[in-house]
Amino acid sequence: MSNKAHIVAVDMGYGHQRAAYPSRHLSPSGQVFIANNYPGIPSKDFRLWNGSQKLYETISRCITIPLIGKHIFNAMDYFQRIEEFYPRRDLSKPSLQLTTLYRSIRKGWGRHLIDKLNEQSLPLITTFFTVAYMAEEHGFKNEIYQVICDSDMSRAWAPLKPTESRIKYLAPCRRVVERLKLYGVKAENIFLTGFPLPEENVGKNLEILRRDVAERIINLDPERRYREKYAETVKRFLKGIKINESHQHPLTLTFAVGGAGAQKTIARDILQSLKVKLLAREINLTLVAGTRVDVKAYFNSIIAGIGLKAIVGKNLNILFSASKQKYFADFNFALRTTDILWTKPSELVFYSALGLPIIMAPSVGSQENYNRTWLKTIGAGISQNDPRFCAEWLFDWVNSGWLAEAAINGFLDKRQFGVQNIEDVIFRGATNPSMDDELI
Repeated sequence: MSNKAHIVAVDMGYGHQRAAYPSRHLSPSGQVFIANNYPGIPSKDFRLWNGSQKLYETISRCITIPLIGKHIFNAMDYFQRIEEFYPRRDLSKPSLQLTTLYRSIRKGWGRHLIDKLNEQSLPLITTFFTVAYMAEEHGFKNEIYQVICDSDMSRAWAPLKPTESRIKYLAPCRRVVERLKLYGVKAENIFLTGFPLPEENVGKNLEILRRDVAERIINLDPERRYREKYAETVKRFLKGIKINESHQHPLTLTFAVGGAGAQKTIARDILQSLKVKLLAREINLTLVAGTRVDVKAYFNSIIAGIGLKAIVGKNLNILFSASKQKYFADFNFALRTTDILWTKPSELVFYSALGLPIIMAPSVGSQENYNRTWLKTIGAGISQNDPRFCAEWLFDWVNSGWLAEAAINGFLDKRQFGVQNIEDVIFRGATNPSMDDELI
């Protein structure tokens, strides 16, 4: 079966499934296979998978508890920390987390999963390291490819004996390439592809994306400060697009919480601060609850309490979906008319390549600290100011042209071709995927 592969993720938050979703067309079923919850999964395997998931989500939500919350989370985060990159040195020694993981795998965890995947002789593309290790340990018959979901990662993402492993890595940025080498992964097993972005937001030859970015720049640069200063840059990269027309929709802000729902309370401050502008229809606001019923209920509660219920369904909306696959589709559609994305620095930092300026909420986990640094380095994201006063600083940032500049910075790096590059590596034997010279 040509140009098909097992696309395997895990149901833990949104990140791993979001990274798999754009490649779902490569699966024979057209769906992402969920390794920790599939028909016939042995009860012992299910308990091992989901015990760790529940623990992580519970501790992630603890971060909001006054005084002790951060200490509880930091204790867990210590075991999955990312060591400082400099000075460059050998970081191949396995962590306690990794050796414990392998011990469970060698006792049989995941064997049923790999036997099931081996029923079809297809390459494996997974977005979670445990699946890759299970495949290698339990005799997966085809090639194993690991997608990295962050701009840097802990030692747990490289195998126990990296110099002996056949796992191949699909890296979203150059820092990941260099980090994998420090962990001992062979250079020939590392491919710089970029993060896989949804085709419905990119389009053939960036046709969809160029139109959306052109519309976005009008909203993000109402006083034309950015467009006048960088007129030639805008004309060159948005060629054929009329960048001086009036906007087709008001300035639109999307606020998204993560899979654990840990930062939902920021929405109260946003709503309270933007209340006057929302009632005056000067801004559209979408609150993303994802698949979490409790977050949706919380949003509805604070909307009613602040006195904004009358505009729900107009310029104030809650994005909620019953399944994660439906959520990704709905979220990607909403992004097309989003001008500013406000979220924690998760895997969504790579969506800056869609020409989306990102306002970053506080990080949850050490990998998100590195994502924050990476996004600031490419000039496509800004850390949030006090949410209680966002009606002031947000519009200052818009009127200054800062967010327009951030949007273009993200767009210009040509990091939109992750899915194409991954296919080139797996099915066409590319060693230097097209566009990889543009990735940072």
